Amino acid sequence: MIWTNDFTPDRYQLLFLALLLDALVGDLGWLFRFIPHPIVVLGRLIEFQEKKLKRNRRSDKHRFLCGAALVAIISVTSLGAGWFISDFIADHRLWLLELFLVAILLAQRSLYTHVRDVAIALEKNGLGAARAAVAHIVGRDPTKLDVGGVARSAIESLAENFADGVIAPVFWYLLLGLPGLFFCKAVNTMDSMLGYRSTRYLMFGKCAARLDDAVMWFPARISVIFLVLGACVTTTGRPFRAIRTIKSDAAKHPSVNAGWPEAAMAGALDFALGGPRHYAGGIQESIWIGSGRADLDAKDIRRALYLFAAAGAVNGAIVLGVAILKL
Repeated sequence: MIWTNDFTPDRYQLLFLALLLDALVGDLGWLFRFIPHPIVVLGRLIEFQEKKLKRNRRSDKHRFLCGAALVAIISVTSLGAGWFISDFIADHRLWLLELFLVAILLAQRSLYTHVRDVAIALEKNGLGAARAAVAHIVGRDPTKLDVGGVARSAIESLAENFADGVIAPVFWYLLLGLPGLFFCKAVNTMDSMLGYRSTRYLMFGKCAARLDDAVMWFPARISVIFLVLGACVTTTGRPFRAIRTIKSDAAKHPSVNAGWPEAAMAGALDFALGGPRHYAGGIQESIWIGSGRADLDAKDIRRALYLFAAAGAVNGAIVLGVAILKL
């Protein structure tokens, strides 16, 4: 049977197959209409723990400690699940199961699709539809966005999630295998659910946000290498301008990590990203990243998608090269 044959790929070989599978078929949405996606299960567990631990009437210190306890529980659970499944796969030589898990926890195809949907909405259905589409991938108030704001929001999300949703899972999987991949996805999910700067989550989600900063620190900086290399193989990419923008603007971003891939993409495509952003709690001032055009449109989103695809291809080619050398 194929599940128990003599061929067992190493981690690099399996990762390349997972990257290729994700690029070709995406996150298998049809399958997860029948069974819950692992991230959905994780989200429900986080919600359950939040309800058990968070009380708004408690002191800031108490809320911080409760948030830290939730982070510890979820982190230990994700690492333990990763080690248990890894041992089970090794014992039964079920490497296809590991391939499936890695592929569905990468976000290349799904991220590309969500951002492309914003471009399609702008082109075919106008600003209202584009605002609705971009609301699926950003946390800011979409009703305050003009065409340029919608396009910038989509491109900023594409850049940041290239680091968080593609490079970070690759990095942690290569470093620690399935435990590292599960831990990375758990930390990122906790940050997306709890790491807000609102009154409700400021203290309770602070530990989740700080852990996410630490876990994503190296991937954010590694991601710019792939974006710069991707700019080298795109017709409109400007790799040297990307490097200059990274040096001058990456550290200006309010996030310790997001500024790196955003600066790389802004410089490579001669855009200006960032600026004032509208959230439910009001306007949050943000420094502009890059010195190019800020009045972006659907065509600019497609240029960013092309760069994203090129950077992803470079990532896959490097993984493949290492996998071949290890044969």
